Amino acid sequence: MRELFEKMIDESMAAQRADIDTIKKKRGTDFKIKDAEPYVRVASKMEAIDNQAQSVFDLHVNSVKTHFDTLCSLTDTVIPEDDPFVEHYQTPPVLEILTEEDAGFSDSLDKFIDKIASCEALIGKEVIRRYGGFYGPTCVVDFALIPGSTSNVVNQILLETDIPENHKQAILAAKSWGMNTSYGVGEAFANALEGGSTAAEAVSEEIATLQNIYKNPIEAQGQLMDNAGHSSFDVRKYMNSYKKKMRSTVIAAMEDDVHYGNILTVPAYCVGDIAHHISQSTFNMCKDDMTMGIIEATTDVIETSLRDNLDNFKSVFDVLSLATGSSACATEYILELDGFNAVMIVDLLTKRFHNFVQQFPTRGAAAELHNCDFMDMIYRGWGFLDKARKGRASESGILKPLVSGFEVNLNSVEENEVIMNPQRYAYPACAISVRFSSLMRLADYPCLLTSEPITATMMTNIMALNKEDAGSPVKGCKNCASASLIDFRHDFCQWKDAV
Repeated sequence: MRELFEKMIDESMAAQRADIDTIKKKRGTDFKIKDAEPYVRVASKMEAIDNQAQSVFDLHVNSVKTHFDTLCSLTDTVIPEDDPFVEHYQTPPVLEILTEEDAGFSDSLDKFIDKIASCEALIGKEVIRRYGGFYGPTCVVDFALIPGSTSNVVNQILLETDIPENHKQAILAAKSWGMNTSYGVGEAFANALEGGSTAAEAVSEEIATLQNIYKNPIEAQGQLMDNAGHSSFDVRKYMNSYKKKMRSTVIAAMEDDVHYGNILTVPAYCVGDIAHHISQSTFNMCKDDMTMGIIEATTDVIETSLRDNLDNFKSVFDVLSLATGSSACATEYILELDGFNAVMIVDLLTKRFHNFVQQFPTRGAAAELHNCDFMDMIYRGWGFLDKARKGRASESGILKPLVSGFEVNLNSVEENEVIMNPQRYAYPACAISVRFSSLMRLADYPCLLTSEPITATMMTNIMALNKEDAGSPVKGCKNCASASLIDFRHDFCQWKDAV
C-alpha cells in the first residue's frame, strides 16, 4: 500500500503546486486560459496502479483536457464574475449522456422529476427556512448533507421516490460533488417573493426550476448563465462540445461498472483549477503578500506532514484525513498568531450572516458558502491545536497536533518570512491584525487551503479503488462549526438518512 499512498501524495501535491506556483508567478497580471497549462500537464500524468480502475482516472484526466481545450477554442480569458461557474458545465452534459445511454436510468430520473412536483410542502418549508436564515450560515452546494443545502433537500425527495437505490445515489451525487448546474436551492423562491409573487407562487417557481435542471440540464444551465449575465464565452457551445468529446469516456466507465454517482462526480470536481483557481480573481487576491504567504505555508505544512507519515498510514482514508486535517491545523495556527481562534471567528461570521440576510434578502444562494467551509476548517484545526496545547502545557517548542494519530509538522509556518513579519505590511508598531485580515479574505475563498486540488486528486484515487460504490456526497456528520458552537440545527441534518 505504501506505493499507492506515495502516488496519492505525489499526484495531489503536484496539482496543488501547479496552482500555487502559477499564481505566485502570475499574480497581479492579466489571466489567460493558457496560464493553466502547468495544471493540465500534471493532471494528465495521473494513472491507475494495482487495483485502481483506469476508467475512473480517464474520467478525471479526459475531463481536464477537454475542459482546457474547449475553453481555449472559445476564449482566451474568463472574467472574475464568470469564473465561479466553470466547474458547473461538466455534470449537465454527463447527466444527459447517462440518460441517453441507459433507458432505465432515464426512467428513474423522470420519476424523480415528477416526485419534485408532489413534494410542494417539503420544498416550501425548506426554501422558506433558507430565505429567512433559519439554519444559519450553510453551504447550498454542500459536499455532505447539512441543513439548508441542495443535497439535503434532494435526499429528502429521493427518500420518497420509488426508484432503484443506485439510481437514487447517482441523482444525489449529481448535486453534491457533482455539480448539475449552478443552481442552489431557494434562489428562485427568494427572487420571486421579493419580486412581488405570493409565497405559493414563489414555491411553484422553485419547483419548476428544480425540475428543469434535471429535465434539461444543459439548457437549464444556459438559462441560469443568461440570467447571471455570463459573457466570457458561449456556455451552450462549451457544454455541447464537452458532451460530444466526453461521451466515449463516460460510456467506457459505464461499461466498466463504475457507479453512476462517480461518473457524475469525477469529471466536475477536477476542472476548477482551470479558470477558477488559476484565474483573474485569484491573481488579484494574491497580489497581497500575506495572502500568498498563507497559501504557500499551508501547502508546505500539508506536504511535509504527509511525507513525514508515509510509513504510518494504514488506509487511503488516513492520507485524505491528514491532508485536510493538517491544512486545518496550519490555518488555525496562523489565525492564533494574531490572537484570534476559530471560536471567535465562528461567532463573528455567524452574527454577520444573520445581519446579511436582513440586508440582502435576495443574496446569491452561494453567498456564505465559502465562509462555512472556512469556519468548518478552522474549527476542526482548533480542536486539534487545543488538545495539543493542553498536552504541551508549560513545555516549550512548537505545537505538534495529532490528526487521527498522525503528527502535523507546523514548522513551515514558523519558517515563512512573510507570515512571521507582519510589521512589514501595516503600521509596524501596531501590526497585530495583518494575518487575520488576510485570512478574512481567504474566508471568502479558501479553496487552496482546504485544499480542493488535493482532495479532488485524492478522491479520484479513492473512487478508483471503489468504483462500484458512490463516493459522494459524504455520508457522515461534518461537525459543522456554526451548528457546534452557536446555531441549533443538528436535528435537520440528513447524514444518517442518506440514500
